[in-house]
Amino acid sequence: MRAYERLLKYVVVRTPSDHTSTTVPTTSCQFDLAHLLVTELKELGLTDASVDEKCFVYASLPATKGYEEKTKLGFVAHMDTVSDFCDHDITPIVTENYDGEDLVLGTSGRTLSVKNFPHLPSLKGRTLITTDGTTVLGADDKAGIAEIMTMLERIQKEEIPHGKISVAFTPDEEAGSGVNHFNVKDFDAEFAYTLDGGPEGEIQYENFNACEAIVEIRGFNVHPGSSKDTMINAALVAMEFNAMLPSCETPRGTEGYEGFYHLCEMSGDVAKRKTGIHHS
Repeated sequence: MRAYERLLKYVVVRTPSDHTSTTVPTTSCQFDLAHLLVTELKELGLTDASVDEKCFVYASLPATKGYEEKTKLGFVAHMDTVSDFCDHDITPIVTENYDGEDLVLGTSGRTLSVKNFPHLPSLKGRTLITTDGTTVLGADDKAGIAEIMTMLERIQKEEIPHGKISVAFTPDEEAGSGVNHFNVKDFDAEFAYTLDGGPEGEIQYENFNACEAIVEIRGFNVHPGSSKDTMINAALVAMEFNAMLPSCETPRGTEGYEGFYHLCEMSGDVAKRKTGIHHS
């Protein structure tokens, strides 16, 4: 099976994680993909494939005879997707021989424009996989899963000699807790690679770090007709708080190793306001 065929199969299994949840995994739907992957891994000959109670999938491909002392390699990808824009069934669309111009996403009224995504013309002639514009696709990181599964199939089909290969598919990466329960010892790899997005052909050897602050502002709400020197509008205080952050240090104005502040959400009313800010 081709990698893109596997991707099309995986993305329709909804697996959004939930950063507000205290359970492990943060959403039970991630088990749906986990069980599917265990079945496929066993069909590929990885007989020790399993999913544990925390939704981590582990499997290994024994070394080729004579290669038992070779370096043990590991490959990792995460099963969950972001929860944003993922509240109903996902419909992938395959565009073959892409013309390099603006790409209309189904009948959603949304378009991937060259103006907003200037790298699109470089993909002219390629096959693109997108959604219909009403949800995320979930290629982050189901594309990584598809690549690893295809690699396992090809190694065995073409009888490519190898040392021990360990694979793991993890939950809750998007919620920031996906490695908290990773069993490094049982994974049993000397070196491991995470397949998770980025430009074609790129290898990263550093990691992204961020922290989150949830700010709760309590105002004082009275009738606006008689509130002079009394009312404290939590919404206005929240706006003032955000304005105190460095105005140019946002994702739009930073690149490379430059850190940023990212206002993720704001909700509430005059009496109470809740603001979520990420800092990287």
